Amino acid sequence: MDLFSSLPDDLLCHILSFLTTKEAALTSVLTKRWRNLFAFVPYLEFDDSVFLHPEGGKREKEGILQSFMDFVDRVLALQGDSPIVKFSLKCKTGVDSDHVDRWICNVLARGVSDLDLFIDFRYLYCLPHEVGVSRTLVELRVGSEFDIYWWEKDLCLPMLKTLVLDSCGLCIGQFQILLSACPALEELDMTNKRWRDSNVTVSSPILKELTIDLHGCCSVVNLKSLSFDAPSLVYFYYCDSLAEDYPQVNLKNLVEAQIHLLLTQGQIEQARALNNKMLVDDVFPGLGNAWKLITGLKNVQQLYLSPDTLEVLSRCCEAMPVFNNLKLLSIWSDMNRGWQAMPVLLRNCPHLETLIIEGLLHYVTDKCGDVCDCISRGHKVHPLTSCPVKKLQIYEFRGTIRELEMIKHFLEVFPCLKEMEIYAHENFPTLFKDPKMVERVGKMMNFYNKLSSCSVQLLVRGPL
Repeated sequence: MDLFSSLPDDLLCHILSFLTTKEAALTSVLTKRWRNLFAFVPYLEFDDSVFLHPEGGKREKEGILQSFMDFVDRVLALQGDSPIVKFSLKCKTGVDSDHVDRWICNVLARGVSDLDLFIDFRYLYCLPHEVGVSRTLVELRVGSEFDIYWWEKDLCLPMLKTLVLDSCGLCIGQFQILLSACPALEELDMTNKRWRDSNVTVSSPILKELTIDLHGCCSVVNLKSLSFDAPSLVYFYYCDSLAEDYPQVNLKNLVEAQIHLLLTQGQIEQARALNNKMLVDDVFPGLGNAWKLITGLKNVQQLYLSPDTLEVLSRCCEAMPVFNNLKLLSIWSDMNRGWQAMPVLLRNCPHLETLIIEGLLHYVTDKCGDVCDCISRGHKVHPLTSCPVKKLQIYEFRGTIRELEMIKHFLEVFPCLKEMEIYAHENFPTLFKDPKMVERVGKMMNFYNKLSSCSVQLLVRGPL
């Protein structure tokens, strides 16, 4: 039986909404009833690369891009003035910008609440003024490989709660204007955004989630100062080069923070030289001011730190804040980055319950304290016998003698430790392709379990 024929149009439109607009349009060949049904789906998604297929050279064929524009025009014409919930448009150079403006204005006039735009025209593109004054937009995602100009006149987005800026730059002075125009903004995501202002302030009384991910993106200017005034923020992801200064960091209600500072090799070497008193002044501005950013995170409950960030923290040991609320600390280790800041960091987490270490091998210095067993015990200071950590998770375990000695050392150092999970990657041949190594690790695990009251488990994690 043809059960679909008995379904009402509203339900059929709901089913079609789970398909791309192109896929939904293909259903028009099934029957006369379905001929224009796809056009009344309240979720429209247009991607010129999908429409044209990824075949080499097809985009350059005469009339191909025109057929894409005609298709979008036809769908919007069939919809008339019916309400629309989401409109997604992804297009590149070759699609007429006047058509793009007309499509965007069409859906804005019909009350669209979710607008997703990725426009790569390889030149300065000016969004229609209607985007900046929409009173219905709740979610807005804008992406471009080049700068996108925002209209400044009457800029106001009173209902906008989510703003994503992906791979696009803003003209000088526009970031703060845009932020001020969104009084209801709760989530701000800036990925591969290029800073053009030398002094930036992220200020919002109600912002809850903030992502700044500039990994692999070179800013146009050197960031002299970066301030955060977001007292309601609960999630903070920060991946960027070190700013010269952090004048204000007001993040008093932060729950989770992931800090991935990106340092040059020169900055790393200078930080180590300053720690060893081989240099007097900072050659690279910002190393001495990193403590301001870290101090602003002192109320966080979950903290994730990259290897470069640990190196920066070595310059902040004397000004390291006490993380009274911190329950979970995760560090990502690297063979070329040191753990100099770990002793002070752990001592300043009086209520830490879970410690996660992504890789045990690190750059050996004489300031690791008693966190690891890579220097002679005669040089160790400030024992961590008061560290309250109860659960320790170790990832990327390779089964080396040095790692096994470090695990044994952790059992001795942390008196409150009750549970240790060691995750070994199955692709590490030194552990799983050598039967002697497997036997040795197994015996060591049994010995550790007998040595202390802590439960030690060796687990295998497959490819990520």
